[in-house]
Amino acid sequence: MMLAVDRRFDPERDAFVFPNELVWEYHFDQETGSTRFARREPRPRYAHHCFVLVRAARQFFYHARFDPAAEPADDLTYRRLIRAVLARHPRRPSRPEQRVVIPGYAGLRDLSAAREPVVKAACGGAWRSYVQHSHWRMFVPVSREHQHRTAGELLEATEDHNAPLVHLLRWPSLAINHGLVVFEGARTQAGARFLAYDPNDPERSARLTYDRERRAFSLPANRYWRGGELNVFEIFRRWYL
Repeated sequence: MMLAVDRRFDPERDAFVFPNELVWEYHFDQETGSTRFARREPRPRYAHHCFVLVRAARQFFYHARFDPAAEPADDLTYRRLIRAVLARHPRRPSRPEQRVVIPGYAGLRDLSAAREPVVKAACGGAWRSYVQHSHWRMFVPVSREHQHRTAGELLEATEDHNAPLVHLLRWPSLAINHGLVVFEGARTQAGARFLAYDPNDPERSARLTYDRERRAFSLPANRYWRGGELNVFEIFRRWYL
């Protein structure tokens, strides 16, 4: 049985302060439906880390205890502590007394602001986003029943403060292939709505909605997505995802 988490994931405290940078600038023509791309200049130095960041953010939420009253440590100590957090079980939170203590900061946002190079290096390279074992699920057709079931599971997970991780996609289109940390869910007359930490834009929460009649999720337009329906599946929920 999964241990309970005693509070909700708070992006002002539990998210990284720095973004996963976009490689491209996207220009969406709403009239024609076309999309133009332009490579960002200067070239981003921290891109393709969305799945790295959402997994790491939840690892801290599940396994770290921040102690702002303690003296800050040196970079080598933080590197060791971060790696200890990331090595913990990705689906089951630690008991309070077994959490890794991070001294000198109130939360992940503060730590990542003060020790950005150390945090980025310890969390790992972009290759981790490509070899994540749950990516096999991209190639399996997504049914409307699956999406309906996913909406219900996300509502249950947010009620329990489990901060579920989700993969957003439109396979076989590559229009979106992205990860979020869902931290709030509510039933609505039409279905459900969710708030999520978006590593591409850590300053504002993403708003994901579920339409019960269509049995479909949607995400509003933003800098990297033209807006509209997409498929959602939860990752790091079961051993095979």
